[in-house]
Amino acid sequence: MNPKAILHMSSGRDIVIELFPDAAPNTVNSFIHIASNGLMDHYAIQRIVPGKWVDVSYSGYGKKEAQYLIPGEFTLHPEITPLPSHPGCVCMGGYGDYGLAGGEIFFPLKDCPEHLGIYPVIGQVIEGMDEIRRIAEVPVRKLEDFIIPEMIVYEPVTPEIIETVELELYGKTYPEPVKQTHGWIPPTWK
Repeated sequence: MNPKAILHMSSGRDIVIELFPDAAPNTVNSFIHIASNGLMDHYAIQRIVPGKWVDVSYSGYGKKEAQYLIPGEFTLHPEITPLPSHPGCVCMGGYGDYGLAGGEIFFPLKDCPEHLGIYPVIGQVIEGMDEIRRIAEVPVRKLEDFIIPEMIVYEPVTPEIIETVELELYGKTYPEPVKQTHGWIPPTWK
C-alpha cells in the first residue's frame, strides 16, 4: 500500500495525496522527510501561475532544514520511466542542472508534457482536487521586483495556509533522501 499525505488547510478542507515511491523513490523520501519533520506546517502557499500550476513554495519553506537540493530522480534511477504530469498529479519542482528541490511540490492545472523526465510526479491527489482548483482561482497580487527578474510571481492576497501535514506510512519506514553536495542554493532561499 502506498503512503499517503494529508494536507490540512486553513480553509478547513483537506488535500489527500497518494505518494508513488516506486515512480520517484528518492523524491518521495525527501517529501516524507520534510513533511514528517513538520517543515511544511503553518506554511502559506507562495505562488499561483494562473491556468498552469499552484507552487507550494519557492523558498524551501523558509526553513534551513528544508533548503536542500536532491539529484534529478531519473539521473539517480534511469531505469524508471517518468510519469506524465497533468491535473491531479503532485510534482516536485527543481532548479535545472543543480537538481530538484528538497520539498517544493506543485500541483499542475494543465497537462505539462514539458515536465516529463525533469520534474517527477511524486503522487496523485485522491481527495481535495476541488480545493486545489479553488486555490488556483483566489485573488492574487503580482510581486514587484522579485529576486529573479525573469520569474513572474503571483501570490494569494489572502494567505492559503497548510496548517499541518499528516502522513500515513502504513508501518513502513523511508530513508533520508540522497542530497546534492555541490553547495549551490537558489537565490530565493537566501
